[in-house]
Amino acid sequence: MDAKTPDTKQQHHAPLPGRTATAIGFCAVVLWGTLATLTTLKGGGIPPFQSTAITFLVGGATIAVYAIATGPARAMVPTLPSFLLGIYGLFVFHVLYFAALKLAPPAEAGLIASLWALLTVLLSGFLPGVTLSWRHIIGALMGFTAAGLLVFDKIGASSGHPDALVGFSFAFASAVVWATYSVMSRLIAAVPSESVAPACFATAALALACNLAFEGWEAPTASQWIVMVLLGLGPIGSAFMLWDIGMKHGNVAFLGVLGYATTVISTTLLIALGLAAPTWVLLVSVTLIVLAARLAAPRRRKA
Repeated sequence: MDAKTPDTKQQHHAPLPGRTATAIGFCAVVLWGTLATLTTLKGGGIPPFQSTAITFLVGGATIAVYAIATGPARAMVPTLPSFLLGIYGLFVFHVLYFAALKLAPPAEAGLIASLWALLTVLLSGFLPGVTLSWRHIIGALMGFTAAGLLVFDKIGASSGHPDALVGFSFAFASAVVWATYSVMSRLIAAVPSESVAPACFATAALALACNLAFEGWEAPTASQWIVMVLLGLGPIGSAFMLWDIGMKHGNVAFLGVLGYATTVISTTLLIALGLAAPTWVLLVSVTLIVLAARLAAPRRRKA
């Protein structure tokens, strides 16, 4: 290669600056904030594993198209550890999460599952080169408090859910899975984030197998197809690649704190579209999230 000719392949996969990668990771949080609204618009009738299969197929295709368009396409080829980690994070998380929602009250189960953000902050302290401070821990606890406030009005007696304890266990397990998946992604930072695509395809295939074995296929309406495509393009698709970039090259602990913004964005969007009623706790929760992010934000070094 001529000395004056830039190596575009190496440039394409060069590590991003930390601030840029963190901002990209936060874009995944914003996309996840649309998940509840899109799921509500999708309506019922489509079994969870069928919806997972369709959306992950679209998500994998979205990432693959991006990888091919920006090149080189071989960036999609995962290593065996990264592929297995992807299936662990994407598929196992959803299996545990769906089981939790089925066995336990959804509001409480969702709150327990949101512990992934706090666990991500705490586990990031074990990563080489990552310094965990008290600001990250306090910020994560503030975020969890904000999430707790947002579901406060939905909390009900679990007497109608005899298997609630088992469901709560699944919810906590899902939080552990997503947190460990996120943190362990940092250990394979050299693997391009486009390699998430094969894990998405594998998750779609496994979800389809579960659908055919345990649920049965239901024919989606035209509007449901549209919403599921949007889910695959955004919160269940490109968001996973964006999060992977943030975890591999950004500030892991800070992104963990920002993860709680998903709940705030989700609630705000539902209210704005008239799909949920406004409550006084939203303002308090938003304030807590903003303060938590401000507290946990990296400090600029003085010249």
